[in-house]
Amino acid sequence: MASPRRFGVMSGLAHVSLEHSSQMRRRSSAKSARKAGIRSVTKEAPVVRFRLRITAGKRIAIGPGKIALLEAIRETGSLTAAAKRLQMSYRRAWLLVDELDRSLETPAVESAQGGEHGGGSRLTPVGERLIQIYRRIESKATLSNALDIKRLLTMLAS
Repeated sequence: MASPRRFGVMSGLAHVSLEHSSQMRRRSSAKSARKAGIRSVTKEAPVVRFRLRITAGKRIAIGPGKIALLEAIRETGSLTAAAKRLQMSYRRAWLLVDELDRSLETPAVESAQGGEHGGGSRLTPVGERLIQIYRRIESKATLSNALDIKRLLTMLAS
C-alpha cells in the first residue's frame, strides 16, 4: 500500500495533517481508467480527517492508532479482541499500549492476568479522558476550519 500524502502544519509537539491517500489512489486509478476509455460508474465522496500526533523525540506518544486501540479496548474489554478488530497483531497492540502507558504519568490501560475465564483489559480514567480530549480536538479542528475545508474540497477533480 502506498504511503498516504499528507499536508500538515507543525506546531510545537503537535502535528495536524489532512490525509487523503484513498482519494489520491482513486484519482490515479480514475485517470488510468479514463486513458483506457473506461468511465467510472460510482464516485466516492472525499473524506477529510485531522490526524493529531504528539511526539516525544522520534516516538509518537499519542496518535490516531493509539486512540483507535483504546476505543477498541473499551468496546471489547480485551487487548486481543481489540487487536483483532483493528486487524493488527497482539504484539503490535501490546507494544502500542506499552509505549502509550510509558508516555503518560498514569497508565491508560489496566490488564488482568488470564485465569479460568481469561484476563481482560479496561481503560483507566486517564485512558477515557485521553480519548475524550483527543476526539474533542479533532471535532473542534474540523469545525474551526470548515470554510477552508470546503474550499479545498472544491479544488478536487470531479
